Amino acid sequence: MPEAPGDHATWVSDMVWLESTNGYGPAERDRSNGESGAADGRTLTLAGKIYEKGIGAHADSAIEVYPGGRCTKFTADVGIDDEINGYGEVAFSVEADGEVLWTSPKVTGASATVPVDVDIRGARHVELKVKDTNGSRSGDHGDWAAAKFTCA
Repeated sequence: MPEAPGDHATWVSDMVWLESTNGYGPAERDRSNGESGAADGRTLTLAGKIYEKGIGAHADSAIEVYPGGRCTKFTADVGIDDEINGYGEVAFSVEADGEVLWTSPKVTGASATVPVDVDIRGARHVELKVKDTNGSRSGDHGDWAAAKFTCA
């Protein structure tokens, strides 16, 4: 098991991922999903805002990390990356120790960015999921922009 984060904010893209599944190519650290290769994504961009940190994923995806019960909050901005130009349709969810703590409404490439602020006190394992909502998976490039844990 990796070491739990220390007493500070911890970017999810800087953590060890216990498990990572992704609908197309690998999930990307600090860049959009790109295509089938590793490190082929672009700058994370939601509704014109550029993010230096975060995760670019493609539905259906799940990324599991280990905050080890030391963190109190998970925050991010989520949406379909601007590179998709208006299409794609997904829902995001945050699960902790097997329990769903938060689920977004349906998000499309034309949707506004959705802020995420979830209490995860005591959670040992957290999964960030992006699910296809329309059966197409075309353009389902879901960004977990500025994804981080606040830990104490």
